[in-house]
Amino acid sequence: MGLAFGPFFVSHAMRLINPVNIIKILGIILLIEAVSFLACLPVSFIYGEPVSPFLWSSLLTGLLYIIMRVISRRSVTSEISNRDTFLVVSLAWIIISIAGTLPYLFSKTIPSFINALFESTSGFTTTGASILREVESLPHSILFWRSLTHWIGGIGIIVLVILILPSLKVSGYHLFSLESSVKEKIHPRIKGVVNRIMIIYLGITFLEIIFLILGGMSPFDSVCHSFGTIATGGFSTKNTSISEYSPYIQYVIGVFMFLSATSYVVYYYLLSGNFRKVLRNEELWFYIFMVTAGVTFITLTLYYKTDRNLELSFRHAFFQVISQISCTGFATTDYMAFPPTGWFFMFLIMFLGGSTGSTTGGIKMARHLISLKNLRSTFIKLHHPNAVMPIRLNGQTVSENTVNQMVVFISMYILIFIAGNLIMQVSGISIREASGASATCLAGIGPGLGASGNMGNYAHFNTVAKLVMMLLMIIGRLEIFTVLTIFTRTFRRN
Repeated sequence: MGLAFGPFFVSHAMRLINPVNIIKILGIILLIEAVSFLACLPVSFIYGEPVSPFLWSSLLTGLLYIIMRVISRRSVTSEISNRDTFLVVSLAWIIISIAGTLPYLFSKTIPSFINALFESTSGFTTTGASILREVESLPHSILFWRSLTHWIGGIGIIVLVILILPSLKVSGYHLFSLESSVKEKIHPRIKGVVNRIMIIYLGITFLEIIFLILGGMSPFDSVCHSFGTIATGGFSTKNTSISEYSPYIQYVIGVFMFLSATSYVVYYYLLSGNFRKVLRNEELWFYIFMVTAGVTFITLTLYYKTDRNLELSFRHAFFQVISQISCTGFATTDYMAFPPTGWFFMFLIMFLGGSTGSTTGGIKMARHLISLKNLRSTFIKLHHPNAVMPIRLNGQTVSENTVNQMVVFISMYILIFIAGNLIMQVSGISIREASGASATCLAGIGPGLGASGNMGNYAHFNTVAKLVMMLLMIIGRLEIFTVLTIFTRTFRRN
């Protein structure tokens, strides 16, 4: 890629971007967050908790918005360039995470800035990794804010991957279209796309809340867990996640985790009655196959190698495998207590990810599917060098450039995983926990291995390891290329 750093990069890049436009858009993002803080006030009133942490957070963030608005009053956002968009997308997740620390700091529930930033970054990137040892001792309003960061981050990444990244041709996100842009297929106007996405997102959230309440979960816990499920985040209001809830609750959350990892484009086609496109969606069927295979393997492992009966083996496998593949991170049992083949398999599926155009992280099913098709094509060409073997997805030919992009993405993904792993090991983290933390943060899952497994936390990690994990969360959430592009020579050239 030819990474370029230093003053020379900065001076040249500044000539090619419009800082005023960037400031204006980031200011709008802060305004949205200022309003989001106020959404926690009703919870504070209901449970008789202090409202000052959210009032001060909203006032401070709103003040920053006003300052940025004044600075950018002469901006012309219609002239925003691709470079501006890359910077906005990357900086937005950093700024919103920093501002998200305010309720934790003002309430003193997380007095350390690094820990508060870790929790906030994990929330907005829908990772779900936590430094909290005792979740149930937190005020309800803080728990609500914690879950709300998931829900906000989830809808943010959906809008990002459907509206912004395809137009920039980043990370192969145009894969779930291939015929034309998703904007043209769903609605010719951006506003129409956003409205439809919001309706689907709100609809699924509301449905899960209803089903959880019907199962006996309190309305507060139902809302918080639905926020975490639909955004594939994983923050729970309980220290033991979902393990103490009824089998009905566990199955409901498991089903909605599966649904949340399905592309929102599929939901649009279902609602519009275009079942042909749903049936032809190869990524959807590959996703169903991988989940089925994973659940079957873990079910058999638990049934034959532990004292669980068949139903309990299936329920634990069903929930944990879907939680891992959907990058949610909820838990009903400690997978570190599985037989070695079981917990190692849980580690391996951290690299799968759900569907493109969903709230999940990871490599994504489409990339795995195209890579497998490319591998098959390569083997055939070894025996038939002159054979023409176009790779197709959903009936459409995938360009060679896109295939190469998939290969580069997966290679970069593995290299960044290794780098994060090694840095954390050097900082003093054990190889098992460093491996788990690097894989889970890059994929946006949350639980790792060892003491930081799906029934643990990251409170014992040192500052260096936490900073590396936060960086991995953002890089993984933004699909690697979006961040790295900023540091390439191409970015600073006309």
